[in-house]
Amino acid sequence: MSEQKTLSGRATAELVLLGLIWGGSFLSVHIALRELPVLTLVLHRTGWAALALWMVVLALRLPLPRDLRTWGAFLVMGLANNVIPFGLQAWAQHSIESGLVSILNATTAMFGIIVAAIVFPDERLSARKLIGVGTGFAGVLTIVGPAALAGLDPRNVAQLAVLVSTLSYALAGAWARKQLGHLHPMIAAAGMLTGSTLLLLPAVLIVDGPPILNLQPVTWMAIAHYALIATAGAYLLYYRVLGMAGSGNLMLVTLLVPPVAIALGAVWLNEALHPRAYGGFALLALGLLILNGTIRIPARRA
Repeated sequence: MSEQKTLSGRATAELVLLGLIWGGSFLSVHIALRELPVLTLVLHRTGWAALALWMVVLALRLPLPRDLRTWGAFLVMGLANNVIPFGLQAWAQHSIESGLVSILNATTAMFGIIVAAIVFPDERLSARKLIGVGTGFAGVLTIVGPAALAGLDPRNVAQLAVLVSTLSYALAGAWARKQLGHLHPMIAAAGMLTGSTLLLLPAVLIVDGPPILNLQPVTWMAIAHYALIATAGAYLLYYRVLGMAGSGNLMLVTLLVPPVAIALGAVWLNEALHPRAYGGFALLALGLLILNGTIRIPARRA
């Protein structure tokens, strides 16, 4: 978070492209869910993405990790960063709009700040971070609404599942810094996705049965998008933008994803979000801009 770089024209263009890709993934997941159960859907996502990234690793002739500790870390990372969040968010799309899932997904940055402050001595909560996180979670409360306190209906449980998924993302980020920081990003990503696939294979066989490959063309198109483009390709693009723009500016992609997902959901799925969701997203966006440093908080006022 302390790294701040200037957004060049190229970095901005690639940041927007990353937002478009990730925003479209919510639609592709929704389409695939019409024919695939959740665990099988996630297995397709991690399996094909892992295969694609290992091809990149081999093409770049990067050194492969051979110690069991690193591969154990891949399994934990795969569970926390892929299996749990991908599965919970896909399951949630059975009950709530894809655009709403994308908005709640933006809380990853908020949880990331809190987890980092707990785990790492150099990531203490400053006044700016506290204000940004507080504003963001005010947005979450606005989105969920007071009715969520009255009972746990399927819609409220789905929203809670998405929030749990973003907490899992945050925990995975801390784990990656502690256990995988010495690895090349492509090795870490490929290993993580391999760990996810190894965990999912027995679960899919037990719960869903052997994966069905006789799918409709539109389902395969959706799988190709969310696995090869929105997962494997997005990792490659993510690290390019990270190198050019820095982690603080990269956080801005979180603001680009929901508008894309909302627009695609409205056009292709006839989704309509409650006005409360837009108000909550505005607060989330404000919180993210404060965390990013785009909106500065004077030290005296803070």
